[in-house]
Amino acid sequence: MLIKDWMATTILTVDANTSVMRAGRTMKDNNIRRLPVVSQGKLAGILTDRDLKEASPSSKTDMDLHEMYYLLSEMKVKDVMTSNPIRLKHDDTLEKAALVMLNETISGLVIVDDDENLVGLLSESDVLRGFIHATGIQDGAFQIVMDMSDKGGTVSQLIDVFRQNRARVLSILTSFEDAPTGSKRVSVRIMPYNGEVEELIKELKDMEGYNLVSHGIDDLSDLPKK
Repeated sequence: MLIKDWMATTILTVDANTSVMRAGRTMKDNNIRRLPVVSQGKLAGILTDRDLKEASPSSKTDMDLHEMYYLLSEMKVKDVMTSNPIRLKHDDTLEKAALVMLNETISGLVIVDDDENLVGLLSESDVLRGFIHATGIQDGAFQIVMDMSDKGGTVSQLIDVFRQNRARVLSILTSFEDAPTGSKRVSVRIMPYNGEVEELIKELKDMEGYNLVSHGIDDLSDLPKK
């Protein structure tokens, strides 16, 4: 999956010489958490809600309300923004973006093209949307999780069983960290032929060297809400 297919391309920007108060109002009015900063048409930094909070006078300060408003109106975005923000190219993968965001503990990335022009923003929500779409969970796919030898060819044998049962494979995810030593855990989402899985599950249970960990369809009818 490529970043350019999931990033937001409608981007609000702010000039580096804009007041912090005005930039904050823009972010609040548009319900956004980060605002790319430009200077003379080029990307200069990123302004986040964290930057705004750190720039705002403490509630314990001796300044009165008028002084606080004056300070924020005089303070420029360039004084509080994060310069040279972490960025990725639009042709980078969504998986790479997820790794960068996790390692750097950030919730969004600036996306540029090959000429370093700003072309998009990628948020953690965009990454989640891509992951959900790739798995097929929203389509009512049937999930099968199996442990098997980490030797080559074991996944191909599993896919052969699905093919023989006329099941359509939507996604395959492999992990080694949550599997027994010398094994790998493979999670496959399929659309069973005519919705029938009984014979397929029986055959999977009988496969030598394969352990059926779990199987079923996620109940999406009553998802928790805040």
